[in-house]
Amino acid sequence: MACYFYILHSASLAKFYLGHTCDDIQERMRRHLSDHHGFTSKSKDWELVYSEEYADKKSSIC
Repeated sequence: MACYFYILHSASLAKFYLGHTCDDIQERMRRHLSDHHGFTSKSKDWELVYSEEYADKKSSIC
């Protein structure tokens, strides 16, 4: 199962967000941009600026 480390950027907040997931990266982005509670709910302009694939979740955690 592929897992990912990723970095998002919000221009309106001038912030970066670091994350990891074993879900499809596009599905994870969709959830970040949906209505939810959490840090990324503060803005709807998050862009994926970097992602790196790993063999498992433990490896994807910085």
